[in-house]
Amino acid sequence: GLQNYVVALTQDEQFWPSLGRTFHYAAILVPLVMVGSLALATLLNQRLIGNSLYRTAYFLPYVTPVVAAALLWSWILHPQLGIVNYALQLVGIKGPSWLSARWAISTVAIISLWTFAGGSRMVVLLAALKNVPQELYEAARIDGAGAWPSFRYITLPMITPALFFNLIVTLIAALKVFDIAYLLAIPEQGGIASGPAGFSLYFYVVKLFDHAFNFFEMGYASAMAWIFLIIVLILTALQFRWSASWVYYAGEERE
Repeated sequence: GLQNYVVALTQDEQFWPSLGRTFHYAAILVPLVMVGSLALATLLNQRLIGNSLYRTAYFLPYVTPVVAAALLWSWILHPQLGIVNYALQLVGIKGPSWLSARWAISTVAIISLWTFAGGSRMVVLLAALKNVPQELYEAARIDGAGAWPSFRYITLPMITPALFFNLIVTLIAALKVFDIAYLLAIPEQGGIASGPAGFSLYFYVVKLFDHAFNFFEMGYASAMAWIFLIIVLILTALQFRWSASWVYYAGEERE
């Protein structure tokens, strides 16, 4: 029962490191996804020839099966045969081993960015951009405002509810990272730490899965799940409290 929580918080040597790796990953991924999805949505909001084709192309990674994505990126980032290291070699740079202990977390964050930035988050922001009243931009142009002031003082405040939604769902998705890390980290034989990344990709949910379905410690895995739920609830509550200072809703009155 409650002894599982005591073991997790005080005796399990990999509990706190796995949680630290998860927050490290989230600290890299969340800002990249927020900026990347906003940049893509702003670009696709322009009147360009073939815009529908571009939107479809940027959305495709989101619906790509995760196993196929992991296999694809393992080829792309292969230290000897991968196209990324080959391109770096052409300009005189020796490419790293992307799934080594030093680069593993950043590599998984980049792969996740490829999936998240052009997916549902981009669609949400694109819909928000479409709903910004055009008369605000016309008034700004009459006052002599350029592209950047219009974006800074009109576009961003008007889409803050969509940005806030994306922030919450992206943070939760980052904290429960599992599939891509598990597929990339586990070699053909051996456990999670037997590959070149070692324990670098032993994230919290990966550890939870290990205890539940490899070690068959369901009670301990359930305790870890409840701890994870509490962490997510606390972070979500803090975000809602913080949102009062920067999220603006239509018709809202503030002092």
